[in-house]
Amino acid sequence: MNPQVLNLRSPAKLNLFLHILGRRDDGYHELQSLFQILNYGDELIFETAQSGRLSLHVAAESEIKTMPMDDNLILQAAAKLRTFRGKHELGARITINKRIPMGSGLGGGSSNAATTLRALNLLWDCQLSDDELATLGLDLGADVPVFIHGKSAWAEGVGERLQPVEIDPAWYLVVTPNCPVSTARIFSQENLTRNSPAIKMADFLAGRARNDCEKVTRLLYPEVDEALNWLGQFGEARMTGTGSAVFAKFESEAAAREVFARCPSGLKGFIAEGINSL
Repeated sequence: MNPQVLNLRSPAKLNLFLHILGRRDDGYHELQSLFQILNYGDELIFETAQSGRLSLHVAAESEIKTMPMDDNLILQAAAKLRTFRGKHELGARITINKRIPMGSGLGGGSSNAATTLRALNLLWDCQLSDDELATLGLDLGADVPVFIHGKSAWAEGVGERLQPVEIDPAWYLVVTPNCPVSTARIFSQENLTRNSPAIKMADFLAGRARNDCEKVTRLLYPEVDEALNWLGQFGEARMTGTGSAVFAKFESEAAAREVFARCPSGLKGFIAEGINSL
């Protein structure tokens, strides 16, 4: 019998804003954010394998040819699900067509982990609900739950308390300088804002929102500062999450493409439409 095969998109996300409300006793931070899912991302192909073997491969057509295989979130997610269900005899061959830059704040690693949990939950017949998968995935990363549910969402806590929202249609130009940003380094900065007041959706819609990590990131990573300055000529440019990618919103794909055509050398990017659910 041929192995079962499942092909899924592993989408990127934007943080349309990111406020840090305070630091918790466990070292994590209380956050508020608005996750926008994009119709752009990696592609993952899952095939069941015998003898409990888990393997990860990079597709020949992948835009990113190399990625860390040791301690990879995809393999961690697969092993975690298998252990949770006690199905150690099950295996999978996983192939990734990688497009989301690493260290960019676009959620690539978390999205890959969530997609792995969702796919293998089906192929291995684990019969876990989305809520159970989200709880399992939270240990792998605070952004994993939003990708498990596959909906744009208002987020609080460390990012795990999610309320699905309907965001007006928009096109985004996302550009990424070649400088992966370390989340740990950003959150270790003493001058990072950690006392932003909680806001409501109405505040965001009225423009009373920002990315609290942007100021320190611009100081630590001049390439991000330069990208924001360039994109800011054409619209309101912001960082997403704690990564190197910056974005601006446009009313049409054509308007975004017109700006993208002027992109300086040294910046890579893509254009994507925001979607409310997968």
